[in-house]
Amino acid sequence: MKKIAQLTVVAALLATLTGCTGSIYNKEKNCDYDYLLHPAISISKIIGGCGPVDK
Repeated sequence: MKKIAQLTVVAALLATLTGCTGSIYNKEKNCDYDYLLHPAISISKIIGGCGPVDK
């Protein structure tokens, strides 16, 4: 029974993380960056890898 509970927790965690990932493109569509949980905390966005997204 403990094994089933662990598998359920792992499956729920993976489903949550999978649903919270994505990509953002800039307006020219020549650069994008990926994020895991929220676009505002993406490392690529923080270091300005694509420049301003709204530009």
